[in-house]
Amino acid sequence: MPEHASRSARPRHRARSVATHTVLVAASVLVLGPFFWEVVTALKPFSETTRLPPTLLPHHWQWSNFSKVFDSLPFGRMFLNTALVTVARTVGQLLFSSMAGYAFARMRFRGSGLLFGLFLSVLMVPGLVFLIPQYVLLQDLGWLNSLKGLIIPGVFTAFGTFLMRQSFMALPHEVEEAARLDGANPWQIFWRIALPLAKPALLALTILTAMWSWNDLMFPLVINTDPEKMTLSAGLANLQGEHFTDYSVLMAGSLMATAPMIVAFILLQRHFIQGIAFTGSKS
Repeated sequence: MPEHASRSARPRHRARSVATHTVLVAASVLVLGPFFWEVVTALKPFSETTRLPPTLLPHHWQWSNFSKVFDSLPFGRMFLNTALVTVARTVGQLLFSSMAGYAFARMRFRGSGLLFGLFLSVLMVPGLVFLIPQYVLLQDLGWLNSLKGLIIPGVFTAFGTFLMRQSFMALPHEVEEAARLDGANPWQIFWRIALPLAKPALLALTILTAMWSWNDLMFPLVINTDPEKMTLSAGLANLQGEHFTDYSVLMAGSLMATAPMIVAFILLQRHFIQGIAFTGSKS
């Protein structure tokens, strides 16, 4: 490349670099802004949360807002409920969705294509459409205000089945045929060969299910009215009153509720990225 052309390209490259970094900084501010506001609001007295114009940083740092959360809610019990529901839903998703996905990917039976199409059609229907039928069904079973009423409807989803089917479809048939020639039955092939090879999809499903379950609001809010059986999202929603809301306490509770997901992301950041990247490339 001629020297004059190289010199003329440098300003354009520098301009593109500045523009790219400007966009990234602006996007970071938009993403981190709400979280920053949550933190500073959790440390403000109530009088400062309603002040106009609003203050960026609290004039009086009020750490007692975090203890007020425990006075307003059975926070420890709700935290335990959320953890139990999240773990149970995630384990159920990994078990049932992987088995269903393997059946659709490898087992041929009459009507399998039609049945899988019906599974996919569920993804096109908004989840709120199923809320009333699920409520009536759980009411008839006597599972309202119970943890099993929160767990069992969430241990199987059409999305999990679709994700695992796509993963099993990508596996080479030769590996399974070799195992079949060695005398392995379908369950052994699934458990010992196909499932270990589908670890990226299992990781993606684990991440997505755990995040969805931990943040789930509408379903727990409708199904359970007993504070001792509520999850954190539903319990914190009850802190927002019709005529009065203590935003500092609400934000303190929200910050404590999101802390486990933040810690999990920091510790498992590489696995999060791999799982989400696999989901985007395979599904």
